[in-house]
Amino acid sequence: MAEDYQDYGYRNAGLGWSHAYLLPKLFEILDAGRKADSQIRIFELGCGNGSVANELHQRGFQVVGIDASDSGIRVAREHYPHLKLDVGSAYDDLASNYGRFPLVLSLEVIEHLYYPRKFVQAVFDLLETGGTAIISTPYHGYWKNLALALTGKLDAHFTALWDGGHIKFWSVKTLTVLLEEAGFRDIRVLRVGRIPALAKSMLVVARKP
Repeated sequence: MAEDYQDYGYRNAGLGWSHAYLLPKLFEILDAGRKADSQIRIFELGCGNGSVANELHQRGFQVVGIDASDSGIRVAREHYPHLKLDVGSAYDDLASNYGRFPLVLSLEVIEHLYYPRKFVQAVFDLLETGGTAIISTPYHGYWKNLALALTGKLDAHFTALWDGGHIKFWSVKTLTVLLEEAGFRDIRVLRVGRIPALAKSMLVVARKP
């Protein structure tokens, strides 16, 4: 389904600006559930230029990832040849191609997709029984939306002038419903960046029963 994907043209292998507030909380979650000296296998769905996968690798995690961006995977393979990162889509039969994992990670991807149910089903299928999904997406809620309206920033935030861009805007309620529909349980939502009411993003942690 290439028609709902825009290659953003990766030119470097560095972390993005959103990782400054996403990664500290992500590492806190991962470290809390990790036994000493254990190597947890992680599948990263939407690995971009491989920068997050490399950060995880440096912390002792075993990472496999895919991204629909040819430019992202090209940059990743050039700078991180020790990682297994391939061109692929959330709409592929990923579980058949890669097997199942105790943890599936996807940062700031779901807001770009026309078919979020297919995406979440792919995450569910990639997980082992009892496995954990960690998904992040920009946060939207009443107070944040009100603040955007009062400050005249709605047009900039919900811009229609960005080719590709964000096409789904998730709240705690809508993302929870989506995950519950797919069969996930024990869903936790953690807001990051700014105070919770005005958070930039949310990290959702969910378990496959």
